[in-house]
Amino acid sequence: MSTTQLMVKDLVEKNGRTRNSLMPVLQGIVQQEKFLSEEAMLCVARELDLSAAEVYSTASFYTFLDTVPRGKNIIRVCKTITCHMKGKDEIMNALCNTLKIKAGETTSDNQFTLLTANCLGWCHKGPVMLVNDDIYPDLTVEKALDIIASYAKKSQ
Repeated sequence: MSTTQLMVKDLVEKNGRTRNSLMPVLQGIVQQEKFLSEEAMLCVARELDLSAAEVYSTASFYTFLDTVPRGKNIIRVCKTITCHMKGKDEIMNALCNTLKIKAGETTSDNQFTLLTANCLGWCHKGPVMLVNDDIYPDLTVEKALDIIASYAKKSQ
């Protein structure tokens, strides 16, 4: 039995075998593996007695359930109108220039993936950035670059 199969079995045992268990199981895989591999989604389908199409359609619908490998640090910048009006574009441009990637890409050393998010729920404190599970409100270009630099130092 592969490590992926064992991980999925463990998550299913923990979360149950009903259709309602699908999201917690997928979230558990992403938490451990950083993305949902084809193998993992097929294992989930078998364990929960669901079609592979149903598992994949659920996984690909939600932006926080990645179906492709991501970097060690996942940066999500809110792209709502509120954050846009408060300088989101300047922050994205600075991050793209500093990391030498475009939105949706991962750095060559796999340390950072830069994404946008529809809403992070902090409109009153925008622009906002989420790095892994840490929220950073009231951003300026300087603050955003300092935050990314601190994550880069942690990885050394």
